Parts: sequence; C-alpha cells; structure tokens
Amino acid sequence: MTYTFDETIISDLHKEAYGFRPREGWWNMWAAFNADQKQATWDSLIADLDDAMEMQRLEEENALNEFRQSLRKVMDLMNCTWNRAVEVLAEAEGDDLSYDFDYFMWKQGVGFEDRLKIKKLYEEAA
Repeated sequence: MTYTFDETIISDLHKEAYGFRPREGWWNMWAAFNADQKQATWDSLIADLDDAMEMQRLEEENALNEFRQSLRKVMDLMNCTWNRAVEVLAEAEGDDLSYDFDYFMWKQGVGFEDRLKIKKLYEEAA
C-alpha cells in the first residue's frame, strides 16, 4: 500500500475539514494507529474536506445570488445606479465602504474571488 498521509500537516487538514484542530483524544487515537489506519483516517479527512469545500462553494453561490437580488430590489425601489445600491445596502448595515469594502461583502457571504470582482466593478464605476 502507498501511504500519502503526512504527520506534519494532519492537524492543518483536520482544521480545514472540520473548522478546528484535533483535540487530545483524537491525537491519542492517531498515535495508536498503525500506518494503514492512519492512511484510512487521512483519506477520510480528504473526503470530508472535499465535501466541506463543495458546501462552502454552494453557500457562496447562494449568497452571491441573494446579494444580486438585494441590489436589484434597491435599484428598482430607488431608481438608482448599481454603485448607489451597494452603498445603500452597506449604509443599512452600518458599514463604511470607503473603510472596508471587503468586510461588507464578507458579511454578505460572498466568496473571496467574487468579492474581488465586485470591488473592482464598484471602484471602476465610481
């Protein structure tokens, strides 16, 4: 059997998959495992990380769609530009876009790459 597990980054993998580092009991279990058991645990963590990443992608996609719908509603209601609609949404949440645009977008649940694109569009239209 080929082993791909890495003792030096297993804690990082666990954190990425579950959002927290392994506890003492997990480490005791890991230490008692043979190489086959460690590989099976590693493979399970990889699968769980893949699932977590897909769930995050779907959540970010939904958040982007909801943000777009909110923008459209504000634009229609106020008969305003896209930029002004973003400002209105930020003001409603008490955010200052000149200070931290990314934080406002993060609070909307929009993913990192989309936040960068939206920020660029916002700055170009200003």
